Amino acid sequence: MTAHGKSWVLHGGVLALLFALFFVLPTYHSGQLSRIMVLAIYAMGFNILFGYTGLLSLGHAMFFAAGMYGFGLTVNLAGFPMPVAFLFAILVAAALALVAGGLALRTAGVSFMIVTLMFAQAAYLVVLYFGEYTRGDEGFVVAREGRMIAGIDLSTDAGRYFCAWVLFGVCFLALAKLIKLPFGKRLIAIRENEERARMLGYDTSRYKLMAFVTSGAVSGMAGATYGLLFGYVGASFAAVPYSIFPLLWVLLGGAGTTIGPLIGVFFMFYLIDISSGYTNAYMLIAGLVLVLLTLFAPQGLAGSLRQKVMPWLP
Repeated sequence: MTAHGKSWVLHGGVLALLFALFFVLPTYHSGQLSRIMVLAIYAMGFNILFGYTGLLSLGHAMFFAAGMYGFGLTVNLAGFPMPVAFLFAILVAAALALVAGGLALRTAGVSFMIVTLMFAQAAYLVVLYFGEYTRGDEGFVVAREGRMIAGIDLSTDAGRYFCAWVLFGVCFLALAKLIKLPFGKRLIAIRENEERARMLGYDTSRYKLMAFVTSGAVSGMAGATYGLLFGYVGASFAAVPYSIFPLLWVLLGGAGTTIGPLIGVFFMFYLIDISSGYTNAYMLIAGLVLVLLTLFAPQGLAGSLRQKVMPWLP
C-alpha cells in the first residue's frame, strides 16, 4: 500500500474508533472524549501555524474566545439560529486573525511571539471591560434553544458526542488533505527554509498570512463548538493559559503531524484527570511527565512514531 493509502486508512480508522467508543465507554468517559475532540480541533488550528508553517503564536486564546463569544452572544442577545451564529463566530475569528496577523507578521521570532501575546491580552481585557454583555470571569450560559439543529438537542450526551465527532472528523480530514495540496507544501517549505522559498518565487508573506487566518478560523470554530456543546462562555478561555495549552498539546502529540493534536490533548487530559485522583499535587506529576517526554521524545509522541516506525505518517 502506498503512503497516501496508509494515511487515509489511519485517518479513517481513528474516526471509526472514536465513533465506536461512544457505545462502549461509560457516560463519564464519553463526555470527556467529547471535550477532547473539541479541544483537538483547537490544537489542529494551532498546529497549522506552528507545526506546518513554523510560526509560534502565544495569542491563540483570542481566536478561541472570539469564536466562543461570537457564537454565545449572537445566540443570547441577537437571537440568531444556531447555524447562522456558528458561521458568524468563525467569520469573527477569521477577521480578527486577518487584522492581528497583518500586524504581527511584520515582526519575526521572539518579537512575533510577544506581539501575539499582547494581542491576546488586549482581547482578554476587552472581554472584561464589556462585562455587562460578556459577564466577565463569571461567564454566561448559552440558551438551550440556540443549541439545537433540525430538532436535535446538542446538549444531550449523544448529541454532544456525535456533533463533536462530525466537526472533529471534518477538520481532521481537511487537515490531512490540506498538507497534500500545493498550499500545504508551500507552508512546509516556509517552515523549513523561508529564504529559499522566497528565492523560488513564492510570496512567503502572503502564505504566512493565509496560514494565520486559516489557523485563527479553525481555532474560532473550536471555541464556537465548545460554547455550542457545553453551553458555557467565560473569560477564562481568553486568558493566557488557553494560549499555552495548544502549544503543549501539539508539542506532546507531535508538531507537524495530523494525528498529533488529538494524541496530545488525550494524553494531557487523562494525565491530569488520573493524577488528580491520587494527589492534590497533580500538576507536579504532569510537569514531571512533560519534562521526561520533552527529553526522551522531543518530536512528540506521533513525531517519534514517524521517525522510528511509521515514516509515512502525515
